[in-house]
Order: sequence, then C-alpha cells, then structure tokens
Amino acid sequence: MAPLDPDRDRAILDATVELLSEVGYDRMTVDQIAKRARASKATIYRRWAGKPELVVDVICRRFDTDAPPGQDTGSLRGDLASIFRGLCEAVERKHALVIGLSSTLVSDQEPARTLRAHMPARNLGDVDALLERAVERGELAGPVDAGRLFGVAEALVWHRMIFTGPQFDEVFVAESVDGVLMPVVTAWARWNR
Repeated sequence: MAPLDPDRDRAILDATVELLSEVGYDRMTVDQIAKRARASKATIYRRWAGKPELVVDVICRRFDTDAPPGQDTGSLRGDLASIFRGLCEAVERKHALVIGLSSTLVSDQEPARTLRAHMPARNLGDVDALLERAVERGELAGPVDAGRLFGVAEALVWHRMIFTGPQFDEVFVAESVDGVLMPVVTAWARWNR
C-alpha cells in the first residue's frame, strides 16, 4: 500500500463508511467514494487495489474485532455480563455498517475472501482473563477456550442485530448470560477437566 496523506486517508475511509451505511456494499462505487471524499479515483487506486480491499481496510481499522474490555466483578456471571454488554455496545455503534455489508458477505465471495484473508488476529485477552479468574475462584471446573465462548456471544448479538433488531437492553444481557453463556461455559469446563 502506498503512503497517503493522513487527512486524505481519513476522508476516504470516512466516505466509505458513510456510503456503506447509506447504500450498502453492492450499490457503493469507487466513483461515489472519490466524490464524497473529494479525492480522485487515482488517489484511491494508488492506495487500494479496489473496493473489496478498501472495505477490508475500513473494517480492520474502524470495526474493532477484539473482545471489549471487561471488568473484574468478582464473579463469572458478572464478568460475562460486563464483556457481553461491551460487545452489544460495540455492535450497536456499527450496526449500519454491518447491515450494509452483511448481505454482500453472504452472497459475494470476493469481498468475503478478501476480508477473511486480511482480518487481524483477535485479542481475546480479557475473555481469557475472566475464564482464568473463574477457574481460580472454583466457579469453573476446568479451562474453557476463549475463542469458542466469544464466538457464541457474538452469534447471540449478531442474531439479535440482524433478525430482531438492536434492542440491546439489560433484559437481553441477562437472558443471554444466564440462559446461554453461563450454561455453555460451565458445561465446556466440565468436559475439559
């Protein structure tokens, strides 16, 4: 990737986010991005090979895929609720962008492949820490894979976002933690002894 003036780079990424949210990936064009960012198409193509690479860069830079920071509340349930609440807040902030991309990532393999190939490794350190604390306190019988647990939590949030709407209130947090995450994590810990 060629270096780009930081202000120009930001303007292009901002324009991409706005257009993804407004018209979605399929209807968004590099021409529209250039016009909105007040940049030439040549400037965009010097930095990104095309629309898929530009969108991947937006996602990697603007959409945090790491686990949100959690609090040590003194209990597994409290820690899970803290992380889950943070995940809900992160997804809610970016829901228009996600909705603009979701149908494309399912139907068009080019951007989906590009995204998978360039996604940075996730930092699940806070999830690992809460699971280790729970084992130390005797709340879990054995270790649990943080990636598996976070994947289930994400699935709950994305399902809510896509199918029922982003009503990420305390009732949703409690139902998800008490009805799904706690039973799953305690079962996995028993199996991993």
